Amino acid sequence: MASTAARLLRLLSLLQGGRSWSGMALAERLDIHPRSLRRDIERLREAGYPVHAAPGSGGGYRLGQGAAALPLLLEEDEALTVAVALRAAAPAVRGMDAAAARVMAKLDPLLPRRSGQRASAAHAAMASMPAAETESLVDADLLGQLAAACRDRATLRLDYRRHSGTAITRNVEPALLVNYGRRWYLLVWDRERQDWRSLRADRIDQALATGARFAPRALPEEPLQLLRKAIGEAPFPCRARVRLAGTVEALAARIPPWLGALQADGPAHCWLGLGAPSMSALAANLLLLDLPFDAIAPAEVRLTLTQALDALRTQLDRLPQ
Repeated sequence: MASTAARLLRLLSLLQGGRSWSGMALAERLDIHPRSLRRDIERLREAGYPVHAAPGSGGGYRLGQGAAALPLLLEEDEALTVAVALRAAAPAVRGMDAAAARVMAKLDPLLPRRSGQRASAAHAAMASMPAAETESLVDADLLGQLAAACRDRATLRLDYRRHSGTAITRNVEPALLVNYGRRWYLLVWDRERQDWRSLRADRIDQALATGARFAPRALPEEPLQLLRKAIGEAPFPCRARVRLAGTVEALAARIPPWLGALQADGPAHCWLGLGAPSMSALAANLLLLDLPFDAIAPAEVRLTLTQALDALRTQLDRLPQ
């Protein structure tokens, strides 16, 4: 009986993939006789699982819609991945904490006992730093709407707030959502500007579907590189460029995208463009870089940064020893 139950669970796991299986292929995967497979299929049907069979060379067995909740045959590491992902995703999206808890409550009875125990323990033992009151978060419904538009290749009209707070409208072809830290970015083809843009999802106030569809466009670069370039070109009031030793590929692995955009300068050096709301913040970004540089531009930035660091040194010197 135990081997039959295990075989039925394995059969369900294969059918859950959504594809059609020939009887011969299923029998080979389960290492059973085709006659035993037919009996197992009947057992599943008697238990309420709608297993459909289509005759002919292109037919086979597949699981239909309307089945009762199926057991999720996740391995322990897979169940742990689900728990960690739910806990990690919640802080970046408004209203996701409660939804993540509901998902775990629904998953628990569907998971094998050992996997479910490990996932529940991990979820209960983890905590996420809540967002600061001043931190802008993307709404869960909006994130779902943007993801659906990317999938359906549906054009959108976006009400968007620039870094300065100015409200604008953009007609876009959404391509991809990219997560970095607590922020979500939407990579789009701007139909009016005829160029790629990276938009912060938390600055999108409204997304309206226009009803039009578009043909997919190939991204000109890797998504992370596009995002890095967009962040590096953001309209900050204070900007600087520093020259680093290394290739774009090597330095990109060490420098977070939000710090700035990299541009090759010969075979062995790169320029990193940085931006910040103030010179003191720009100096802090250079300290966070923690890499030696042999040039800085424009030249007057060097004096301004020196003054900002001197002001900090003066404050430190005033502190009691």
